[in-house]
Amino acid sequence: MNKSAIFAFLLCLCSLCACNQSANTESEFVTVKDGKFFRGDKEYRYIGANFWYGAILGSEGRGGNRERLLKELDLMKETGITTIRVLVGADGRDCLGRHISPILQSQPGEYNDTILLGLDFLLSELEKREMTATLYLNNAWEWSGGYGAYLEWAGCGQAADPEDWDAFVKYHSQFVKNDSAKTFAANHVKHIVSRTNSITGKPYSESPAILAWELANEPRAFAGDSITKACFAQWVKDQASLIKSLDANHLVTTGSEGIWGCELDADLFRQIHSYPEIDFICIHIWPYNWHWIGPVSGPIAEAKDINGSTSMIDSVDTAIKKTAEYIDLCYQKVYDLNKPMVLEEFGYPRDNYSVTPGTPTIGRDRYYQAVFWLVDMYREMDVTGGKFVGCSFWGWGGLASQLHYKWQPWDDYTCDPAFEEQGLNSVFAADSSTMRIIREFANN
Repeated sequence: MNKSAIFAFLLCLCSLCACNQSANTESEFVTVKDGKFFRGDKEYRYIGANFWYGAILGSEGRGGNRERLLKELDLMKETGITTIRVLVGADGRDCLGRHISPILQSQPGEYNDTILLGLDFLLSELEKREMTATLYLNNAWEWSGGYGAYLEWAGCGQAADPEDWDAFVKYHSQFVKNDSAKTFAANHVKHIVSRTNSITGKPYSESPAILAWELANEPRAFAGDSITKACFAQWVKDQASLIKSLDANHLVTTGSEGIWGCELDADLFRQIHSYPEIDFICIHIWPYNWHWIGPVSGPIAEAKDINGSTSMIDSVDTAIKKTAEYIDLCYQKVYDLNKPMVLEEFGYPRDNYSVTPGTPTIGRDRYYQAVFWLVDMYREMDVTGGKFVGCSFWGWGGLASQLHYKWQPWDDYTCDPAFEEQGLNSVFAADSSTMRIIREFANN
């Protein structure tokens, strides 16, 4: 073989290697086929954890703790948790009592690059462990700014206090109808989704660590009139289309709570998940927050009913029953869309509504077992259409130390937002019985 032929052969070989490498990289993305997740040619199912503070923990500024982050990821991996759900925020004014700190975007387009570098670090470490993350880009709730911050920037006045529910809902219902606020949100999407990782050198669009982009944490219309709901649905479609135009490799979903988060309008829930730009369906379930159970979460609990009288109830059994009903209600509304379905948030308080370290989790353990069983049941149902492909509990407290009843700068982050009781819904590494249940189902 002459030199020219050898050179041509080597060029061809290099080209084939490059093609195979590209194919292998592409195959690492999570994709959807026949109502299921796939990673490469293997079906992808998961037990995941909410870990909203992952990017902050990965930073080297205030709140950052890379040593803890690495230990947390290793512990999750060992437990069988393969995906996490992470906030890409927060927005607005810093040092507000109900808000998390530090802030990512203090003013439109003004970013705390330290936290963005923390997100780069987090994604690079997920890649090393072959783990994935759903990244949510907004928040309907005030604890990370979100809707309220964008509305303030749009000149709508100071965001309403959520303690005044009627005022809060009225204020936040403006978001999907306010072009300036929506533009601020869209610009944030462009800034993040188009980012290149400073550690790996790869655009985010090429990172196999990203399972999906999510429009917002629990986006809502916050109003039941037809105009606001139509604007909400259009915003979902527009934001999803924007993300797809920037990143064709990754999945996109809504972040919705399900029918509960759609003003109890099942048709609206179906509509926002029927768009071709939305790849999978998600729901959330909160038995205590939704007043399905009383303020005590043990297996047998004394609680006041809606009329204020006291009765003995089996709180966990009530929560399980209503959870099964809600899953079925949402599932039956959308299963024929043939899209995967994910329960990406569910939570349950510690027994007796306690947050003291080491307090029992008998009620939570029973509830977690039931939820995992329900997800498995729907996942294995031999029916045409989408199936449950994963679930993520709220949330991962891991190795955190609880220093105060409410979070104070710069306590360890749990998964309970700053205004909530620290440890109430978080699962810590020391919660051995809960960790055992998670491990059993994750490795099933």
